[in-house]
Amino acid sequence: MTVGIIANPVSGRDIRRVAARGGISSAEDKRNRIARAVIGAVAGGATHIVAMKEPFGIASGALADLPVEAELEILDIGARVDPADTTRAALAMRDRGINVVITLGGDGTNRTIARVWPDVTLVPMSTGTNNVFPSLVEPTVAGAAAGLVATGKTDENQVAPKSKLIHLAMADGSEDVALIDAATLANDFVGNRMPVDPNNLRQLLVSTARPDTIGVSSVAGLHAVCLSRDDYAILVTCGEGGALTNAPIAPGLYQQVPVLEVQRIDLGEEVDLNGPSTLAFDGDREHQIHANAPIKAVVRRDGPRVVDVRRTLELGASQGFFVLP
Repeated sequence: MTVGIIANPVSGRDIRRVAARGGISSAEDKRNRIARAVIGAVAGGATHIVAMKEPFGIASGALADLPVEAELEILDIGARVDPADTTRAALAMRDRGINVVITLGGDGTNRTIARVWPDVTLVPMSTGTNNVFPSLVEPTVAGAAAGLVATGKTDENQVAPKSKLIHLAMADGSEDVALIDAATLANDFVGNRMPVDPNNLRQLLVSTARPDTIGVSSVAGLHAVCLSRDDYAILVTCGEGGALTNAPIAPGLYQQVPVLEVQRIDLGEEVDLNGPSTLAFDGDREHQIHANAPIKAVVRRDGPRVVDVRRTLELGASQGFFVLP
C-alpha cells in the first residue's frame, strides 16, 4: 500500500539551459507536482507515502498539511544535493520493501535509480533536460496509476512492462548502464554539461529512438523508429562525410549531425564502442574510452518496470475501482 517519491531537486536547472532554451523547473513547481501525485496515489488506494528529504524542502513542503487520508513520511537520507542523494534514496526505499516509486527528473535521474535498483517499478515524470524515459504526464493521474499498481489492484505484468537497459563493460572490468542512449564523443571531456557538438558524435547506441524526442537519441529516431516495446536497439555511426541530419539535440536547439550508417541491433547482441572518446550516458559524460580499449555494450530487457499510466487507469476504471459503493 506504499508509494515512494524521489524528486531530483536540481533537475531542469543545469547549465545546459545557457546554450539551449530548456524551461526551468522550479522548486515550487516540483512541490505542486508532488502534492498532485500524492493526492492521486491516495485516490488509487495508497495508504502510505514515503518521499525523499532534501535541502530545498520540496517534498516536505508538498506534504505539509496535505488533506489526504494516508500516512505521509519524509525519508531523511542525509541529502547533499548530488547524484548520490538519488542513489541513497532508492536503496533506502528498496530496503524498506517499497516497490512502486514516482520520480521527478530526467533520463539521468531515472538511470541513477536503475543502476542500483533495476527491479523497481517506476512512474517517471519529466522535469529534466533529457526526457525520453520519463513522460509528460499529469501528476494527479500518474499518482493514481502508482496507487493502483502499489496496492495490487492492477497487475504490473499487464500495465508495467520491463524496460530495456544498455549494459556497458569497461576495459578495467567495471560496469555501468544507460536507459536511453550511450554515445561516444570525440574532443570532449568527462563532466561537460553543455549540449553535444554534432561534429564530435561518433557512435550512438539507443534503446529507444523516436523523431519526437529531444537529445542525441533523436538523431537515431529521425532515421529509424525503435519504441520501448520493440525487442531491438539502434546503432548510429557518425562522422565526416555523413548525411546531414537536422536533429533537436537539446531544447530549442537543432543541429546538423553527419550520419554515416544506421543499424538495427538485436537484444543481446554485443557492440564495441571505440575510443579515443568520451562516453556519455543519457546525456551525462562519465567515462573516457582509450584507443585500444573499446567498451562492450549490449542491450537487454532487464531494466525497471515502467507504469503505463493510461493502460493502468483504463483497467482500474473497467473494474470499477473509482466508483464508490
